[in-house]
Amino acid sequence: MNGLLVRPLEAGEEALWERFVADCPEATFFHRVGWKRVIEEACGHRTHYLLAESAAGVRGVLPLARVRSLLFGDALVSTPFCVYGGAAALDEEARLALEEEAVRLAGRLGVGWLESRNLAPRRPDWEASALYYTFRKAIDADPAVNLAAIPRKQRAEVRKGIGHGLRGVSDDDIAGRSYDIYAESVRNLGTPVFSRRLFRLLQEEFGADCQGLLVEHRGEWVAEVVSFYFRDQVLPYYGGGRREARALGAMAFMYWELMTRAAQRGARVFDFGRSKLGAGSFDFKKFYGFTPEPLHYRYRLVRATEVPRNNPLNPKYRLFIRMWQRLPLAVAERLGPLLARHLG
Repeated sequence: MNGLLVRPLEAGEEALWERFVADCPEATFFHRVGWKRVIEEACGHRTHYLLAESAAGVRGVLPLARVRSLLFGDALVSTPFCVYGGAAALDEEARLALEEEAVRLAGRLGVGWLESRNLAPRRPDWEASALYYTFRKAIDADPAVNLAAIPRKQRAEVRKGIGHGLRGVSDDDIAGRSYDIYAESVRNLGTPVFSRRLFRLLQEEFGADCQGLLVEHRGEWVAEVVSFYFRDQVLPYYGGGRREARALGAMAFMYWELMTRAAQRGARVFDFGRSKLGAGSFDFKKFYGFTPEPLHYRYRLVRATEVPRNNPLNPKYRLFIRMWQRLPLAVAERLGPLLARHLG
């Protein structure tokens, strides 16, 4: 590839990477360089961030991290703990050069597979998964317009929350109250929780682009969501509610409140993130008025012989999920990060 060099990101070049991501149309929040530190320090995984450049400057980036686990396998992923990834490039030549270097790196490391989490269809020659969907739609500057766009049943839930006097409150320390509610919520779902340190690092790395929103009811915090902001998009990412949240309509209210606040900030796209086909969150987002769009996750098998099935819908994890749901919260918070760091 004439004049094109693919090389690792070097220390001190973080601003170079960030400038490219800010300007590249196909880059996402999950291509931001801050994830490198989060993945390394909160999860303990080695990262491999690749740049494609020519004399004209940077033409593409590819964030990668190796996630090794006795339970879940050994993979080189773009990008673990993120819903989107893959190469973000200005042209096909740069994209292919980055992907081929990633294939060579996966071979040298001897991983089971190379995984690329793409928004758009790519690499038809790699193995595919049809499990994950994303949910995105435009939001309006007028809260009444956003409320009217929510289908009737979920709109009634929002109004229920309003009727119960629910109140949205910004959370400037997401590793505190927001984390507490999130940890309880994922334990109730039977999922290991990420570490409190991960939340602290996210806030340190992304600052005002990482915001918490709490829902209060009669002096008690009943729900929370931690969201990312990127260009004109808001991405609610770590959301959860206490057991009483359902009866109060707190989750439906919270996401409408987030739309209102994000629109005031200038956001015009609400990215509800990914959900697995058949999961409760998939139905919630669909009934909230979002149309599911397939995510194009691709796998280049190296030592593995089939696409991994490391997700809660796999029947072999059902007993583990039921056991985890019964753990005392303090135990789940202590043990969860030891497992969650391997889930990717």
